Amino acid sequence: MEKYEHEYGAEQIQVLEGLDPVRKRPGMYIGSTSVRGLHHLVYEIVDNGVDEALAGYCTEINIVIEKGNIISVTDNGRGIPVEIHPKTKLSTVETVYTVLHAGGKFGGDSGYKVAGGLHGVGASVVNALSEWTEVTVKRDGGIYAIKFERGKTIEPLKKIGETKETGTKVRFLADNTIFETTDYNYETLETRFREIAFLTKGLKITIEDQRGEEVKKGDFHFEGGLISFVEFLNKNKEKINKKPIYIEKDGEIPVEIAIQYTTSYSENIYSFANNISTVEGGTHLEGFKRSLTKVFNDYARSHNILKEKDSNLQGEDIREGITAVVSVKLREAQFEGQTKTKLGNSEVTGVVMSMVNEALSTFLEENPNVAKAILEKCISASRAREAARKARELVRRKSALETTTLPGKLADCSSKVAEECEVYIVEGDSAGGSAKQGRDRRYQAILPLWGKMLNVEKARADKIYGNDKLNPVIIAIGAGIGADFDITKIRYGKVIIMADADVDGAHIRTLLLTFFFRYMRPLIENGNVFLAQPPLYKLSKKGMEDIYCYTDDDLENSYKELEEKGISREQIGIQRYKGLGEMNPEQLWETTMNPETRTLVKVTMDDAIKADETFTILMGDEVGPRREFIESNAKSVKNLDV
Repeated sequence: MEKYEHEYGAEQIQVLEGLDPVRKRPGMYIGSTSVRGLHHLVYEIVDNGVDEALAGYCTEINIVIEKGNIISVTDNGRGIPVEIHPKTKLSTVETVYTVLHAGGKFGGDSGYKVAGGLHGVGASVVNALSEWTEVTVKRDGGIYAIKFERGKTIEPLKKIGETKETGTKVRFLADNTIFETTDYNYETLETRFREIAFLTKGLKITIEDQRGEEVKKGDFHFEGGLISFVEFLNKNKEKINKKPIYIEKDGEIPVEIAIQYTTSYSENIYSFANNISTVEGGTHLEGFKRSLTKVFNDYARSHNILKEKDSNLQGEDIREGITAVVSVKLREAQFEGQTKTKLGNSEVTGVVMSMVNEALSTFLEENPNVAKAILEKCISASRAREAARKARELVRRKSALETTTLPGKLADCSSKVAEECEVYIVEGDSAGGSAKQGRDRRYQAILPLWGKMLNVEKARADKIYGNDKLNPVIIAIGAGIGADFDITKIRYGKVIIMADADVDGAHIRTLLLTFFFRYMRPLIENGNVFLAQPPLYKLSKKGMEDIYCYTDDDLENSYKELEEKGISREQIGIQRYKGLGEMNPEQLWETTMNPETRTLVKVTMDDAIKADETFTILMGDEVGPRREFIESNAKSVKNLDV
């Protein structure tokens, strides 16, 4: 990687303001004090090494989760400057870790050409929110060490050895008086660092989890960069163009794009700016989509694939089955909102469009067979879209002629305030009948479903409208589907899937979640989808109040508590619920529907890439990956009915 030639010393570290507010209001700096905020600490420190890699000075970053949830991050970059800072009169390392907004990434005369995080902001915030932090720097022929407690320096910087190496090592222990949990999720960290390695071609990242009996380790090094990224995303899908289309341009705004089409019906485009995932898109994504639509339509016209009488293909037609990663690097990235999820630099749109227009047009001309195969899929998608439009209009006209637009089996609630309403999507008429009798009619609606529904992973939108299993769900929720979905129009604040605790119930949950993920994704992103947790067992004895157990652990604990009261297991009657229909209305209300006693699991989508991969494996056409998934997760399965 080409080095960005610029001084990186004390003069390049600029001080903007103090550190005091961080411990008082940590959410302002890391989003929350939940497990998500906890992981953010690790990202901030790793981002500093990544920024060294983007500048051309770092080739390796090693992350270790030590026993006791201590985090260690080591990079072989230049090392944080150690000389006395001219403004703070402290060592520059101490300045970076104790003064908010002291970093090498502010303004044109900084130590970095591009940067994802804000070196110094992240460092000082991590320090402030940690019980203790240790920093070791290799630089200028020496090894230097400094230690902090809760943001305060307790051991000033001192030289502890000699070396010819360079780099920085940071060890810290998150403060358990601030965070709800200090237990890191290895898989979450592994996924993020694999992503960073894809986006930073040539950078090697390792992560090691030393907490368990068996050490977990991930080793990520991708010379292919975004090509490797797209191949990873599509590893379980059938490809149309076997080798991803790769577009790269250096310059004032470096742009890198990889594109591959599959036979699936979903669109998966991931965009990044300075390695930050821009989940809401922005100007780079807008430029890519506009150019993609123009290039394919121009090619189809010039090669007579689209006739004069034919309408142009729309963007959604051309993006069906696409997997693409768009990555840009900017000196002054402008993100909308504190969460940095949407890129706002207006000049990026034109840069991306110009580059894609030229490179993609050339590729299509040089690869006519690939171009023809992709366009055949686009034209097929266009026909399906038109069929879906007609089906949608038919459903709307039919609804307008009926006295009620709601499904006949829906038992609606009396309240019309979406925020306080909830709909239970219930498996089977029997359970639906109990739920209708047991519910609170003021705010709880019941929609019974029967039979297996359509697997949308294997179907286009035109097959969904009018489907007798899915159409009631679409109408009941009331916000449309796909590109027409409008989260502001949902009729219920909670959409609760209530299925039996067996294999068939799990299948129905998966089918519904696949549908929501593919066609009502904002419903999940907004936190409106929940899974009900019906009990697995009922323990009963004459003269004793019934005890409901939701897991095998609950059952064992209940037995132990009763034994402590002198009641043996042999004296207790046990019922294993095979389905919701076995519970009477009062039992269903008390165990599964009463807000005071029920347990709901919110369906979240922290990682869209992982979610997409999982739905593809579970519900897609490829059998091999599904078999591998089942085999690797078999030991984790509980309560499997055979």
